[in-house]
Amino acid sequence: MPDVTLTTLQSLKQKGEKIVMLTCYDAIFAKTASEAGVEMLLIGDSLGMVLQGHDSTLPVTVADMAYHTACVKRGNRGAMIVADLPFMANATLEQTLNNSAELMRAGAHMVKVEGAGWLAESIRLLAERGIPVCAHLGLTPQSVNVFGGYKVQGRQEEQARQMIEDARALEAAGAAMLLLECVPSSLGAAVSQAVRIPVIGIGAGSETDGQVLVLHDMLGLSLGGRAPKFVKNFMAEQNDIPGAIGAYVKAVKDVSFPAAEHGFSA
Repeated sequence: MPDVTLTTLQSLKQKGEKIVMLTCYDAIFAKTASEAGVEMLLIGDSLGMVLQGHDSTLPVTVADMAYHTACVKRGNRGAMIVADLPFMANATLEQTLNNSAELMRAGAHMVKVEGAGWLAESIRLLAERGIPVCAHLGLTPQSVNVFGGYKVQGRQEEQARQMIEDARALEAAGAAMLLLECVPSSLGAAVSQAVRIPVIGIGAGSETDGQVLVLHDMLGLSLGGRAPKFVKNFMAEQNDIPGAIGAYVKAVKDVSFPAAEHGFSA
């Protein structure tokens, strides 16, 4: 496929065509996913759990992220590459700039930062210096200890209203995209309608502008425990990994995934 750019993503939102994102951590999966039509490859700090075996994303370092971003770049065939700023990598504006620059040099086209409205200053700074930013709202795994676990966010009316205000503020600050995790489906729809930039959901219902899953989750792989409600195992009806990834792309595009059972109520 032609190289995916911010212009591509904006056009997809305007046309109402869903955007497909998938986490990716190495060259062979980057090649497989991008050739299957995945438009955005996310080097998520989820690698701390699915690759390194930690019980959270917190131990992941910028060096880890840069290494895997470089691996993904070598295998990519035209998808947009997004890399997470890991835990405390954006604690100060100087750290945010330096660590974002390292991920961009490794091959990222965009960095993703977790937080809320307080991210506006750092997003403005990055955007002014040519670094596109995806802001991650809702359940932000780096704050799991503050939330008291992996819990749905935005169920209270005031919390939902604040999330919409934060989304608008981050768009105004220069965010190129939003990622919304584990919120009621109605809130996912409201945020997507409130901003002009693309909104990618994971556990945020079917009315966001696109979807993302963790690669290993959608292949039915786990170190143990029950898969999150928003996950579908696309390997269950396929004979191979490329087929499963292709089925995921098709399901997002034709809006058969996520179904109602993958979402959360208010």
